[in-house]
Amino acid sequence: MPDRLSTQILVADDDPSTREFLRGALTSMGYIVTLAEDGAQALVAARAMRFDAMLLDCRMPSSGAIDVLAALRDDPTAASRDAVAMATSADMPAVLRQALIDAGFACVLEKPCRVAALVNALTATLGVGGDTRLLDDDEALLATGDAATMHALRDLFRDELIQLVPALDTLADDPAALVERMHRLRSACGFCGAARLAAQATALQNHVMETRRVSPAALRRFRSEVELTLTALA
Repeated sequence: MPDRLSTQILVADDDPSTREFLRGALTSMGYIVTLAEDGAQALVAARAMRFDAMLLDCRMPSSGAIDVLAALRDDPTAASRDAVAMATSADMPAVLRQALIDAGFACVLEKPCRVAALVNALTATLGVGGDTRLLDDDEALLATGDAATMHALRDLFRDELIQLVPALDTLADDPAALVERMHRLRSACGFCGAARLAAQATALQNHVMETRRVSPAALRRFRSEVELTLTALA
C-alpha cells in the first residue's frame, strides 16, 4: 500500500489561493505536492514525473482538466499516464460532472472542497497508509475477550469477505446499498482487529456518500484491500 511520505500528487489550478489551500492541506497529511498554474504546466509535469494522483481544475488557461487527462492517456511515454485523476471546479453542473466521469476521472470535487472530502477521496482511491496493520491481535483480543472467541469470529469474518468479493460488482450499481454494506463491515472489522480494512471501508463509505456514485478506482482499491485481508486471515 502507498506510503503518504512518498506519495506524489500534482495540483493544477490557475487560482493562487486554491493552490495554496490544496498544497497546505495535502502537505499536512504527509503527501508530496507539485504545483502547476495552468494546463500546459500540468501536462509538462505529468509527462515528466510519475504522480500517484492528480487534482486538475476544469477551467485553466491553455487547457482544462479533460484536455490534460486526454493528452496524458493518449501518450504512452507519459510518466503519469495511469495516475488517478480527480477534477476540481467551483461550478459543477450535472452535465459537466457526467462529462468528467465519462472522461475517466475517479472523482469530482467541488470547490471550495472540505479537507475531509479531500482525505476521503484520496484514501478511497490510493489506499490507507502503509503503517496501518492488516490484523491487530491485541485489538481483536481486547474486543472479543479471549483467543478462542477471536479465532471463531475471524473464521466467520473470512467467510463474509469471501462472499463480499463477488458482490462488489452488484453493489457498484447501488451506492446506497454499498454505503450500508460498508457500515456493517466496519463493525466486523472492529471485532477482528482488521484496522486497515476498516479504514478503507470508512473512506469508501464517506466518499460514496459525498459523491453519490461508486468510483471504479475506489472500488478497485477496496477490492485489493479485501484480498490482502483474506490472505492475512488465511
